[in-house]
Amino acid sequence: MVRTERWRRFPAVLLPILAVAVAYYASGRLGLRHRVVVEGAMVTPLWPPTGIAVACLLWLGIRVWPGIALGTYLAIESISSFDASGLGIVAGNTLAPVCAYALLRRVGFRVELDRLRDGLALVFLGGLLPMLISATAGTWTLVLSGDLPLAQFWPTWSAWWAGDAMGVLIVTPLLLVLPTVRLPDDAYRVAEAAALLTAAGVVTFVATRSSLSLLFLVFPLLIWAAVRFQLAGSAPCALLVSVLAISSAIDREGPFAGHTLFEIMVNLQALNGAAALTGLLLSALVTEQNNVRLKIEQVCEDLAELVDHLSHGKPDR
Repeated sequence: MVRTERWRRFPAVLLPILAVAVAYYASGRLGLRHRVVVEGAMVTPLWPPTGIAVACLLWLGIRVWPGIALGTYLAIESISSFDASGLGIVAGNTLAPVCAYALLRRVGFRVELDRLRDGLALVFLGGLLPMLISATAGTWTLVLSGDLPLAQFWPTWSAWWAGDAMGVLIVTPLLLVLPTVRLPDDAYRVAEAAALLTAAGVVTFVATRSSLSLLFLVFPLLIWAAVRFQLAGSAPCALLVSVLAISSAIDREGPFAGHTLFEIMVNLQALNGAAALTGLLLSALVTEQNNVRLKIEQVCEDLAELVDHLSHGKPDR
């Protein structure tokens, strides 16, 4: 009976792991379509699997970590034959999201991202800090295997770290907010949302393809999205800005034309980081303030009902 019960639990344990591995591998293939070669090593300006890994850990728990390792292995195998040196990359890419999950759980992170502290925690404890592990492990693996000269360690490391961190800052908020997204009942809100996405697409495309320095135009749109729609609006807009900017940078068009690869990477990651931080932190702040206002209104209503009840129950003199 005990053995039968274990076999029944086996699919419930295995299926989430396989689902995470498939999602990691599929998003990795998309990310590799925009890979660049930095000092002889292939890196991506935005590595979506890292964001997917952190979101899956927050949803499903630590038990799905083998799926991250399996997905990393499949992603490596898709671009080159896997050898012993790849174990360092698998270990780093698995350990970094696990550490991010542990740190976020430690500080009481809420997946609703309805507090400013949650936004700050995701930025620093979920993205910037733990992704040092994957960047360090991956870059040292390339150096020790002879695929990367030691003199080129820091440029490759910085590009690797930025790509992994951007995956968390841009992809994880989008995934966390998806289950809560509902179509507005108000037709005006629907029209406003459509206008926002259209404007974001048009403005970002023009800003990233024009030879003029117009990248700053994306920030009013991100502020509009965060203030009016919170994370449900700012997360898709930040992803749209990042994807269009990366495409322009890879093609070396617009504001990225005429620069060295290192300069392009610096400008690109500065834009992606600023866009992600603007949308994420402002959304969390606005959501927190809205929740505080709703609680105050509820307390006032309860107090008014109590006063009304006491006044009607008071005997006449």
